[in-house]
This record gives sequence, C-alpha cells and structure tokens, in this order.
Amino acid sequence: MKDILTVERARDLVRAMRRVRVLVVGDVMLDEFVWGKVSRISPEAPVPVVQVTGQSFHVGGAGNVARNIRSLGGRAVLAGVIGRDGAAGRIMEDLSAAGVTTSLTRDQARPTTLKTRIIAHHQQIVRADREDADPLVGGLEADVLEHVARWSASSDAIVVSDYQKGVVTPRLMRTVESLARRRGIPVLVDPKVPHLRLYRGASVITPNQLEAEQATARRIRTAADLARAGRRLLSRLACRAVLLTRGEHGMSLFEKGQRLFHVPTAAREVFDVTGAGDTVIAAFTLALCAGAAMKEAAVLANHAAGIAVGKLGTAVVEPDELLAAVDGA
Repeated sequence: MKDILTVERARDLVRAMRRVRVLVVGDVMLDEFVWGKVSRISPEAPVPVVQVTGQSFHVGGAGNVARNIRSLGGRAVLAGVIGRDGAAGRIMEDLSAAGVTTSLTRDQARPTTLKTRIIAHHQQIVRADREDADPLVGGLEADVLEHVARWSASSDAIVVSDYQKGVVTPRLMRTVESLARRRGIPVLVDPKVPHLRLYRGASVITPNQLEAEQATARRIRTAADLARAGRRLLSRLACRAVLLTRGEHGMSLFEKGQRLFHVPTAAREVFDVTGAGDTVIAAFTLALCAGAAMKEAAVLANHAAGIAVGKLGTAVVEPDELLAAVDGA
C-alpha cells in the first residue's frame, strides 16, 4: 500500500488532522468488561464459572468514535442521550478526561445503555445489555436536534454512529443531511441495516460484511458477490463511497466513478474486535477532512483498525502508533 500512502504523506495527514473538528451524533453507551478465568463448570447448570479477577469501563458507541477522533489528534464534539445514573457519570468523566466536548441530553426516565461483557482467557463468555432502545420522540428528540444544529455550524464533518438504540431517527437524519448540505461538509455513517433507507444521500457509509449481506439479501462468497453488493449499496443510497469492512479480509472501497479498491488487513494479532468499526470511521473521517483521497483515507483507517483489534477492550489509537504501523507495512 506504499504506492497509495507513503509514510511522508501519512505524516502530513496526521499533522493536518489536528485542525479537524468533527461532530459525532448517535448512540452513546458504556462498555463494562468483567475479566476472569474459568476452571470448572457450574453444578447448577452446564455453564462455566468465571472467577472474576478484574473489571474495567470504557465509553462505547458514538462515544468511542469521539474518543478515537480525539486520540488521533482531531477535535470531537459528541451529541446524544444518556441517563442520570452511575453509567452516565462514568461516561461524562471519561469523555472529559479524553478531551471530548460533550453536548449530551440527560434524561431521568431513560437509562444509559450499558453493555457488560464477561471475558475469560481472552474469550468473551457472555454479554448482558441494559438499555431503552425505543426511538427518541418529542422534547427529547428536539433537544438532540438543537445540539446538532448548534455544533454543525463549526464542524468539518458529521459522523452518525448508529447502534439502533433510539437516537438515530428519520427526523435526525433529515436534519443532519440538511445542515451538512447547507455548509458543504460530509456526512459519514456507521450503519444499522434496519435504518438503511434513512442514510440515502450520506457521503460515506461504513458497513461490515454481514451488514452488507443483510442489506442486499445476498451472501458474499466470491469477488463477484462482493462487487455486486458494494455497487448496489452505492447506487441505492446515492452516496459518494461505501467502505465495506471485512475482518481478516481487510476492507473494500466502492467509490462513485472509480474502480473497486481492496485494502488487505493490517492486523498482526486479533485480541478483541470490540469497537473496531468506531476506530475505522474516526480515522477515515479525519483523514478525509485533512485532505486525503478516499483511497488514502481507507488505507489509514485500515491501519488504525489493525492497531485497535490488537488491544483488549474498547480501544483508541494514537498518532504515533498509526504512523509506526504505516512505516512498518
């Protein structure tokens, strides 16, 4: 990939990322990781008994996108909804420590989304979710839209991080796209298939392979299947590009008017894929706003993802790590 992105070019882009301000709007959550080890099966049921050795918390969802933008050197503003509970308090503390500007609506009646993962010997045993995923309505939705309108005026891009937890509504997407068109800035979406029709007109969407299969009702087994799925999404959503993430197979970039571009995986070891999509869209957005061509942004995002999956838990990537990865490729 050195023919697409040299170390010198990557260094220039990373430097330019410091001037980029991104508004991130979407579902904010807290990821709880319970670490332990398993040495026996429960006598009460055929399940492993996890002896807990540690616990950690990380901001997830749209919050993790914002954290990655900030850790890569950009400036991030986060809009969304959290509750008035312990999880919300942790989120606010962590985002403040990370240097993310928060513009969050807090609602007493709506619990903060909390995902608890129990992990033993680097393997996830089970995940438990506590949430209210009903779509926002009335004053709650209006409040989020007010935050979006306020911060979009000073942003270079808007990222919509959709985890289907209620924040991304038809009205929100219409507002985001209208504000972005007015200012001439890109909208990038990390999608959920049931909301696909809402993203029409976005600049870039970043589905994974399973989401692309579900969206096109077609399994991706061959290169021809992949090409059809990507082109269909590109046409159906009338967007500039589709960046399709494919796990160990890397990424495929479908860009309007351009040939399909494949980026092989940059991961050396995979410990945890949690939040890898957040890292991808954060790095891609920053690179694009820093002046990168789509292919350059895809290569840089691929390197960032390769670093993130080599860490345990919901991870962020630092500029020095990113440049070292490009240099070592």
